Order: sequence, then C-alpha cells, then structure tokens
Amino acid sequence: MFRYQILIEYSGTNFRGWQIQKKGKTIQGLIQEKISKLLKEKIILLGSGRTDTGVHALKQSAHFDTQNKITQNDKFLKSINHFLNKDGVAILKIIKRKNNFHARFSAKMRIYKYIIINRLSRPVLEKNRGWHVMKELDLIKMKKGAKKLVGTKDFSTFRASSCRAKSPIKTMKLVKIKSSKSKIEIEFRSQSFLQQQVRSMVGCLKYLGENKWSLKKFESITKSKKRILCAPLAPAEGLFLARIIY
Repeated sequence: MFRYQILIEYSGTNFRGWQIQKKGKTIQGLIQEKISKLLKEKIILLGSGRTDTGVHALKQSAHFDTQNKITQNDKFLKSINHFLNKDGVAILKIIKRKNNFHARFSAKMRIYKYIIINRLSRPVLEKNRGWHVMKELDLIKMKKGAKKLVGTKDFSTFRASSCRAKSPIKTMKLVKIKSSKSKIEIEFRSQSFLQQQVRSMVGCLKYLGENKWSLKKFESITKSKKRILCAPLAPAEGLFLARIIY
C-alpha cells in the first residue's frame, strides 16, 4: 500500500462541514468518492480535523492509502480537480508519505484565521468570506484581549456543549490581530482546538472591540469556565483553516 498526503483548498459555504454525515454534502465525502472513482478502488480519506458547516480551508491536510502508486502528480491533480472544482474544492498538492504519517495525529500545529470585514457597506466580492461588522471595532482593546488568550489554560468557556475532547485544557501558542483598511485578520495557533473554540473566542473579542465588555470582564469570563457567559458565536463564514504544520 502507498500513502499520500493531499493539501486541499475549499469553500465551505455549500457543504455540511468536512466530516461525512448520513445526510448532506461534505468535503470528505466528495473527495473520497472522486478519488475512489479515479483510482478504481475504495479509498478512505482521513483529515487533520473537522471543519464545521460553512467553514473554509486554505490548506486542509488529509491522507489516504492506495494499492496504486501515483507516478504522475500533475496528471493526478488535473484529473481530480476536473471533478472537484465545480463544487468549490481544489487539491493543491499531493505528497508521497511514509506509512507512519497521519494527517491528524502527526500534526504539531494547526493554524486558523478569522476574517472580520469592519465597514458600513456589506461585502459583495467577499460575500461568505468574512464576518461583516458595521460598528467600528477598537483594535487596541482587542489586541490586549488576544494576549490574555495565549498560554496553557482551561478553555471551557469557549467549548461547545457537543465537544468530545477529553480535556478542555489547551495551549494557545499565538493569537495575533492585524488589520488592513476595513479587514481585520485574527490568527490562532495551537496543536489542537476544542469544538467551536475559535469562533467562540472571536465572538468574545468582538464584544471587547465594541466596548460591550471591559478588559476586566473579558478576562473574568475567560477564566470562569462557564459556557453560558460566552458571547454569541462568530459565524462560520469568517473562519479559515489556514494550514497544518507537521
């Protein structure tokens, strides 16, 4: 058997997330089906992690095993993308890997980016590619809040009730906010995340930026471990899985 890693770009708008479900179209399901047809064997595709309905990816990582050695990477990419591109999915790269490589368990760092479009006018060209917030946000205050999220902490406040993680304790390596004109980009780096953790943190940072919360309140809610105190979840359309570091 041969093992291959693929890097995937996709728009999550018309999918019910990454993971195969009983009902609805998923990214994992679509790619698995198309690779199986192309290689003429049943393929099981394993991703680095799930993305929710509406979440996008710049470089999602996944792997699969096949009995067929892929000798022409360019030919494979052209063929598979012919079937995927119309659905807003593209395989960017295919890499031959050793059999001990695992898209999920070998990951050392996951990088997510969240985009806020902070202006009065609703975005047209970037529709479904960012959270449109009309009220001007206080970036200095948000950056101070972002620093409070870095480190090894109990992130129960930001954890979805359906989260299956064994522990709410995670190590945030980086939370960085930068802006250009009306676009605010928040980058999050950690080895792993709780379900809806990033969107929950963005929702709280927005409350801070809107001056609905003081920095002191933001910090106390972060430490409270009470999900009920968390700000409303940021919408999925602004979230991008940027890349996985191995």
